[in-house]
This record gives sequence, structure tokens and C-alpha cells, in this order.
Amino acid sequence: MEKNRLLRLIVFTLVFCQAASGQQHVEYDLVLAGGRVMDPETRLDAIRNVGIIGNRIAQVSSEPLKGKEIVDVSGLVVAPGFIDLHIHGRDNLEQQYQLHDGVTTALELEWGIENLKAWYASRESRALINYGASVCWPYERFKSLSKYREEVDAINRASLRGESSITLMTNTILPAAGEPITGEEMRQTLANIRASLEEGGIGIGVPIGYLPESNPSELFRVYQLAGELQAPIFTHTRYPNILAIQEALANAVLTGAPLHLVHINSMALGNIQVSLDMVAAAQQKGLDITTEVYPYTAASTGLQSAMFDAGWQERLGIGYGDLQWVATGERLTQQTFDTYRKEGGIVIIHMMKPEWIRTGIAAPGVMIASDGMPYAKLAHPRTAGTFARVLGKYVREENVIDLMGALEKMTLLPAIRLEGIAPMMRFKGRIQAGADADITIFNPGTIRDKATFEGGLAFSEGVEYVLVNGTFVLKNGREVSGTYPGQPVYGRYKQ
Repeated sequence: MEKNRLLRLIVFTLVFCQAASGQQHVEYDLVLAGGRVMDPETRLDAIRNVGIIGNRIAQVSSEPLKGKEIVDVSGLVVAPGFIDLHIHGRDNLEQQYQLHDGVTTALELEWGIENLKAWYASRESRALINYGASVCWPYERFKSLSKYREEVDAINRASLRGESSITLMTNTILPAAGEPITGEEMRQTLANIRASLEEGGIGIGVPIGYLPESNPSELFRVYQLAGELQAPIFTHTRYPNILAIQEALANAVLTGAPLHLVHINSMALGNIQVSLDMVAAAQQKGLDITTEVYPYTAASTGLQSAMFDAGWQERLGIGYGDLQWVATGERLTQQTFDTYRKEGGIVIIHMMKPEWIRTGIAAPGVMIASDGMPYAKLAHPRTAGTFARVLGKYVREENVIDLMGALEKMTLLPAIRLEGIAPMMRFKGRIQAGADADITIFNPGTIRDKATFEGGLAFSEGVEYVLVNGTFVLKNGREVSGTYPGQPVYGRYKQ
């Protein structure tokens, strides 16, 4: 961490000296004046002025600063922009909801994205906020099976149209998941993963829960590759139970692969505390293993997925009436379950207890991530309100965690998680000289989520300003039109 701070200081010095050359007094491009600046890394929590030059923070000072533009943010919290490690919506429609929720960097790491080079190119100069993705292991596996070339082409076309191809991939990949693959196909899968890492992939997305029939030996080989390259694995475990969590932990321990367990709340269910204890025990032994939660008692996924294969009621401890069809908002019956499962589509799964969520949010070192879904009017509210919900409900109303602790889970911890694979993340998640000017400014007394399971998506309330790379994308609670400052976040193997 000290090395990263030194690097940021060097960058700041270069930027500052260039700006100050020939000037006795620095005039910043933008000054955020009089806000409550909160930096989770240094634990700064004080009234300060923030000077920005270009896309970087150049000064954090208790003294007045001169600026070409000065914005009075007194009474508001000035925080690092929120970093979401787990999203599925890939376009600006979803990013609109994310920026109103304070997110400045949104990454698809659980599933990953297919055809990465083309996808990154398709987002260039079009993104409201920063974007990036991991390598999609299910896609790279599927691509290694030569008989599915037409299906792979269809997936690529959907991706380049800006669509989330998860549904398409689920419909095509799942039937092939139980097929044994040859040694040559396994070697090709690993070669595909390496090639996608060279296209910028931020680690490897391993949603084994959607391919639970895949041979454990295949999974182990992927972990071995991750250990060799020190590329983190982001995994939805094979099943929502302790044994599946232990499988992921064991593979990471044996191979040295960095591991991030996604949404441990919906994977552990009632065993949330022991699961968090296992992660903490691994960390105490020096293992690079982390996890995340989202602040809702319901999950969401495709009804056609393996999650709902025979025995799902017993595995999840729920029935048909606990499933909510996103297209209409209706609760399912056995008849509608059978009909919609053949049709394919997204459901919301009401399966967790409030105390499980509070346990996850309160746990030290556990990050906040949304698992935000592709846009639909009645999509899971986490798509729009995850971060405001934590700050409004769990910080202000229920005192489950304090404000600095919550901000750390949304900013610094995600940045640190990614620094090894994506070096540019060392400049994010902080309000310090030399850091990227990705900044979220909100009213701690009014911030709250407004999206609901019944009413659908809505912008969060209380986020007043969002800057991405030094540019306002949200100002006085309103989007700045025609502004696309979002930049790609690449993995370190990019060629």
C-alpha cells in the first residue's frame, strides 16, 4: 500500500509541476470546495477543498484553492467513486442507473464477457463510467468445442450489438456443459483463456454454478492456470452450500490462485457466518481470497439456468411462490414455472433472511457489489440501488456499519482487490493527491435507494455529483448530457 501511495505521489508531482510551471499560484481546473472529504485509506474525515487538474486529484487542502470552476459542496460527503466488481448490464442504459447510485467503475467479473477485444472496442468513447470485464471461462470452453462454431458466432453477434448475451449463452452453453471434453479441448480452453487475458481480461470469470455438471478436474486445471499467472478467479460456486464454497477454497489453496467468491450471501444462505469465518481464516494464513455481498434478500437469474434443475426447492429452501417473473412482476405457480422455464427469462428469487444480509455487510473486509442485471423495467432493484441502500438503510437507519466502513467496502477494498491484475486500479478508490478524479459526492442525510421489487427500477436519491476522470457526469443530481468520460480498465496481460 505504501508503494502505491508513493507512485501516486510521483504522478501528482509530475502533473502539479506541469500545471504550475511559470505560475506562482496554481489555478486548478476544478475545485470542490468545503465538502466533508472521506478517504478510507488514510482515514481522513474532515472539511477540505479538493483541487483537480485534468483527470487527477492534485490537492486536498484545508486552505482555499483557486479554480477555473469552483463548486460548493458544503454539507455533502466527498468520497472516492464507488467501484462495482459485479455487474451484468453492459451498456449506457444500465450505466445511467449506476451513476445515480454513485458508481464510477462497473466491471463484469463473475461471468466475464466473450470476444473481449471487440467488446472493449465497442465501448470506446461511448461509456458514461469506467468499464471492464474478466475472461468468460464458459465461453472459452464452449469455443473449444468445434461443433458449436455457429452458436459461438451467434453469441459474438449479440455481444457486438450491445446486448447482454448471458441468456443466449445460457441457452446454448448449458446443454453442452455436461459433455466430457478431450485433453486437446481442455488445452484449447486454457489457450483461449490466455488469449483473452491478452485482450485485456481482468482475471477469469468462473460461474461454475451455471455449469454444475462440469467435471471437477476441468475446474482444477483452470485454477492451476490462474495460479500460474496470478490472475484472480471470480466465482459463483457450484451450488449454494458449504461444500461448494469449500471446493472453491480448496482449489485456490492447492493452486495458489487468487480467488474472489461472488455474492457469498446467496451462496452460503443460512451458513453465512461460517462461510465468512472460512474466508477470514484463509486471509489470516496469507491467502489471497476475498468475497462480496449485495444488500437485498433476493437473488436473480435465468429461470432456464441450472439453478432450477430438479431439486431446486430443497437446495434453496423455497417454493414456486418465492419466484417473481421479471417480465410481469407475477409470482410463479408450478404451471407458470414450467411454461416460463421452457421460454427462458429472468426471475427474482426471494430466498434470504434480513439477518443474513446484516451479517455479511457488517463483516470486516467484505466488499459491496451489486450483481446488477441487464435492464428491464422490473429488474432486481440491486441493478439501480445497491450502494445508496447500504448508505441509507444499513449506515444511517440501522447502524449496522459506520459511514467510513461502508465507503471502504465500496471503494478502497475493490480497488485493492484488483491492483494485482489491473495496475490502473491503484489510482482509484482514494481521495488523495495523484489519484484518479473518480469522485462521488452525496448527502448522507438523504441518500437512499428508490428501486423496489414491486415498482421496478428507479434512480437512487441523494447522490448530487459524480465525476469520472475529472469530468462531471452527474451535476446537481442530473446527468450531464453528451458526456462520455468512461475509460476501459484492462488486465495487466493486455498485449
